[in-house]
Amino acid sequence: MALLDPLPARVLAARLIPRVSEGYARELGLAPGLTSLALITADNDDALYVSIDEATKMAEVEVVYAHSFYAGARHSSGKNSGEVIAMLAARDPDEARAGLQAAVAYLQGRALWYSADADNGVAFFPHMVPRIGGYLARISRLPLGASVAYLVAPPLEGCLALDAALKAASVTIASYTAPPSETNFMGAILTGEQSACEAATLAFTQTVMDAASRPILY
Repeated sequence: MALLDPLPARVLAARLIPRVSEGYARELGLAPGLTSLALITADNDDALYVSIDEATKMAEVEVVYAHSFYAGARHSSGKNSGEVIAMLAARDPDEARAGLQAAVAYLQGRALWYSADADNGVAFFPHMVPRIGGYLARISRLPLGASVAYLVAPPLEGCLALDAALKAASVTIASYTAPPSETNFMGAILTGEQSACEAATLAFTQTVMDAASRPILY
């Protein structure tokens, strides 16, 4: 493993319910007309969160449930549970399937974590989204199409790097997950102009890598 080697997430299970039962639809709070459900689990939560946001841009689907499991994928409840589950609802099975396919493609090809050190002891997620879809807009209370830097790292490295990102560019915090999260990381969604989000993501990356190489410095 080398510095900045990509660490792709894995889809562990992906299934469709072509027509969800009325009782379960009520329990999930599905809007009238949303009758099909796509379910997906993966071994990384933040990678899946940005991937289901991509699905809302590529298909007529809504994210109706998304939640991380406690302690992370190494302590999951079963071999196909992983670190997170998400549900996409649609008006018909074809749209649900299209949303699921879009999420899987993004997860495997673009929603990449990276190694911050040679032995893969520090992994982090410096992800830039030029235009957010419906899911990230909802959880960060931002308008559709806003640019964001979606940044996640281990607690100390992430807190240090978040401060550096805010100083490096004209961005503001739209969402902050203080350490520890359910999976023992920290994270933030920063927003601003696309160029500012790119600069913030770069500063975050550089600072995480520096903290990983020099963990004790004062």
